[in-house]
Amino acid sequence: MAYWLMKSEPDVYSIDDLERDGREMWDSIRNYQARNMMRDDMRIGDKVFFYHSNCKEPGIVGISKVVSKPYPDPTQFDAKSKYFDAKSDKDNPRWILVDVEFVRKLKRPVTLTEIKAHPQLDDMILTRRGNRLSIMPVDKKHWDIILRLAK
Repeated sequence: MAYWLMKSEPDVYSIDDLERDGREMWDSIRNYQARNMMRDDMRIGDKVFFYHSNCKEPGIVGISKVVSKPYPDPTQFDAKSKYFDAKSDKDNPRWILVDVEFVRKLKRPVTLTEIKAHPQLDDMILTRRGNRLSIMPVDKKHWDIILRLAK
């Protein structure tokens, strides 16, 4: 099993939305590196930190899990979607996604400020300068530390 962090802006899709929906396509990813991780590395059962980004207090707010194999993101073929990609081909789709399922909210959010201040999380990808990825792997040791911080 692998561990991941997936970012979402809470005013677009929040942990509360995932809790309500139960399961959701993680669509609209338009970064090749993030797409490749979903396509090549994510497996059913992998655990995911749900991270609220671009908000007053960014941080990890919950846990979900990967519940599907990768498949083409339908928004790339929808001309009405802002994520439409006219260059994508149904026989060779450019954009891939996985479904995620709500597991639970954390007892309290673990903020980005707190993560950056914790010495054992210095080497976490999330804390690296210039990191803008919406999906990233999380080391098991970092996963465990964050869960302890959330108690």
